[in-house]
Amino acid sequence: MSGNIPGRSSGQGQKASANAAGREGNRRPNPGKSGGAGNASANGASRSQKPKTSARALAVKVLSAIEQDGAYSNLELNRRLKEADLSPADAGLATELVYGTIARLNTLDYYLERYVAKGVSKLQPWVRSLLRISVYQMIYLDRIPEHAVVSEAVNLAKKLGHQGISGMVNGVLRNMIRNRDELRIPENLPVAERISLEHSHPLWMVERWIAHYGAETAEAICRANNEPPAVSVRVNTTMTTREKLMHEMASTGAIVEASRLSSDGILVRSGGNMALTSWYRDGLFSVQDESSMLVAEAVAPEEEQLVLDCCAAPGGKTAHMAEKMHDRGRIVANDVHAHKRQLILDQAERLGLSCIDAVTGDALDLNERYPEASFDRILLDAPCSGLGVIRRKPDVKWTKSAEDIEDIAGLQRELLDRVAPLLKPGGILVYSTCTIEPAENEDMIADFLNRHPEYRPAEASVWSESETANLKVVNGGVQILPQYAHSDGFFISRLTKTAE
Repeated sequence: MSGNIPGRSSGQGQKASANAAGREGNRRPNPGKSGGAGNASANGASRSQKPKTSARALAVKVLSAIEQDGAYSNLELNRRLKEADLSPADAGLATELVYGTIARLNTLDYYLERYVAKGVSKLQPWVRSLLRISVYQMIYLDRIPEHAVVSEAVNLAKKLGHQGISGMVNGVLRNMIRNRDELRIPENLPVAERISLEHSHPLWMVERWIAHYGAETAEAICRANNEPPAVSVRVNTTMTTREKLMHEMASTGAIVEASRLSSDGILVRSGGNMALTSWYRDGLFSVQDESSMLVAEAVAPEEEQLVLDCCAAPGGKTAHMAEKMHDRGRIVANDVHAHKRQLILDQAERLGLSCIDAVTGDALDLNERYPEASFDRILLDAPCSGLGVIRRKPDVKWTKSAEDIEDIAGLQRELLDRVAPLLKPGGILVYSTCTIEPAENEDMIADFLNRHPEYRPAEASVWSESETANLKVVNGGVQILPQYAHSDGFFISRLTKTAE
């Protein structure tokens, strides 16, 4: 793909210091929810000195920074939105343009290559970004007239460049509009190439998923990855019930429904930014994906038990386990970074939980810090490729490689070996990832069980039949694909240690 946006991905190829980097944070922000007074001028000039930044100009700057500087899309977008004085509608448009363009990157370039004489890769990054967001609007946003797209693009090209560039942009876009019927993916392409271009995923990734899951399922995965992520919250059952909270939310006009995947989950179809509500501030719920909620359910900690969360930050699953224990017992929540330890403590304080003991250290050294057979429950929410959360972090599609999967699998294998001795006989070890790669998931657990005869898949399922009806059950756990429940792709395996 020409003109790729490289970016940087969290955790890849690092030691266990990757811990939970980016798995529950680093999310796609809610459109239109930046606060931000100020402006987008680089030199910090006052609003009276600089014209107001437009949504499209902001999107171009964000995309260019991602490509040129390796910026994280969510961090760069949030920073720009806070600096800019955009209306909620314009902030929403800028957000849609950034994430939509990243999500459809190779499809947009496929169309542009036919009309950019010298090739997309030869363009300046900001010109490439401008053309990409313009074609994205023309093809995927039906509420914006094509003539308005061209006019805005030409005006922006004049401001950021010169007359020659604006003329080229005008010519390319108008030529594409004249040949609108030709902007489609040929049906006679090889199946992997067609899926790659139609749903905008790297060809190597599509080929890998076809090999693992078959063409039909692979295409369903890619299609689901381009859907907007649902908003779901997890009820803090130490403070309220799901039914009571749903009633309160509905009484304010929010449109909510009970999660079918987790008994603690609520899907919020409409109701604004949940993290800005009094319910969130008062600790009545946490914002969490439905699939992620199943992890603490798999651990199934009981009151007065000692639990180890190996890679805990930012603490969402840690807090869920504490809620499951009714805040009675002790959870050792480990993370390698001191500032992430604070995130765990902040979560616990907001939710009114006192049983969480946040500690700092490399997860690979846990076996040196705690005696064997110390814990009743262990959660290893392992660093992974993150290919299950592409709908929230579309950059992942373009920043990962097959080699990255091999590297991270080596780390996962070592982490499992290090923490396995720490579990008490008869205890439960849960291994989870937010990826859909068998090498990191079911193959990893099969290899672990072959090398650790003292472990076996846990017999008793903690999930109801309705929760796992459409999920692939493997090695005492489940593989959730993003199209199953329109939630994140997750793998959760529940293992037990043979009692002596």
